[in-house]
Amino acid sequence: MKAATIALLAGLSACAKAQPAPPYQKIPVEHRDIVVSATASGVIQPILTLSVKSKASGEILEEPVQTGDEVKQGQLLARIDPRIPQSNLTQAEANLGVAQAQLETATAQLKRSEALFQSQSITQAGLDSARLASATAQAAVATAQANLQTAKDAMQDTHVRAPINGTVLELDAVLGTVISSPTNDVGGGTVILKMANLDTVQVSALVDETDVGKVQPGVAVTISVDAFPHRTFDGIVLKIEPQAQVSQNVTMFPVEVNIPNPEHVLKPGMNTEVEIHIGQRQGVLAVPNAALRTPKDVASAASVLGLDSLAVARQLAAPADAPRASADTTRDGGKLHAAEVRRSGGRHTVSAPPAAATPGPGYIVFALRGGKIVPVSIATGLTDQDYIEVTGGLAEKDTVLVLTGAGAR
Repeated sequence: MKAATIALLAGLSACAKAQPAPPYQKIPVEHRDIVVSATASGVIQPILTLSVKSKASGEILEEPVQTGDEVKQGQLLARIDPRIPQSNLTQAEANLGVAQAQLETATAQLKRSEALFQSQSITQAGLDSARLASATAQAAVATAQANLQTAKDAMQDTHVRAPINGTVLELDAVLGTVISSPTNDVGGGTVILKMANLDTVQVSALVDETDVGKVQPGVAVTISVDAFPHRTFDGIVLKIEPQAQVSQNVTMFPVEVNIPNPEHVLKPGMNTEVEIHIGQRQGVLAVPNAALRTPKDVASAASVLGLDSLAVARQLAAPADAPRASADTTRDGGKLHAAEVRRSGGRHTVSAPPAAATPGPGYIVFALRGGKIVPVSIATGLTDQDYIEVTGGLAEKDTVLVLTGAGAR
């Protein structure tokens, strides 16, 4: 008796093990975030790089900065040999003194000439000559003052100061280098150093032409760099360049992205991966893309699930199972039709076609309702690589089926 019982249990166990697994997975309809993005690569660059030159020519006697130093506007960057400007300044001061002395003499002579002319001791010509000498002396003083100011400016130019707050990127001239001034050298003068403000940096990312139409200025961007593998940086799209670039027969458009960089951790030349957030939905109902069926393949999916294809077609055609159409229009097969509007008792009522399909491609999913598998037409929205937004046809309590194995698309 015990042997028979054991054999029976063994047989039941073997039958249980032999029972095939269902050809689908049950996935609940849940709220989730959906982000659609375009990816590209680029290199960190300063928004503006300044090449600092000196208006003074001569040898660099002092250069108190190094590459990487943060400098403030007006801070000393280099000091040029001041001997020639100092000599010119001394000469200009002396010339002004002479001109002022000559003006005093000419002014006194004009007063005497005016008195003598009143007493008719000199002629009109003598008075005019005194007036001309006074005017000439005044002009000489003005010229000497201008030359003195120029000499003072030239002396100040021997101290090269930072034009902006920024970071020293490179030193092009070192101590002892004899530099030329851009105001005197037709070659443009000698660059002493290059600097840039790194509070905000920029990436020129090459975006494929298939995605660039979805990119707009102001769109959010996430940037990652190899130097900080566990950290991302936020930015925004500044503009899309109008001229395409073709690389290996692929047409790309440069997209300029600005990234705030208050800590200056992003350095010029760093390679970046850019993710441009084309679209985003927060907390929307979504189902896996793998659960979607089109009208063309719904019959094969129904067969895998053990459903009658004709019964599924009738269920999809029934008005109760179709998503509710809008008050003015319905969509059928992706084409827009005007709803029939008729007047009744002074009110407008809407009569829609009995089988209204969903917007877009008209997706269908198989859902579990009341313990039964039923086809449901759904309205969809934004989609990423894995999930799609559901705007109609399903509720949070629903469960959809994803075919597995040979039954999956």
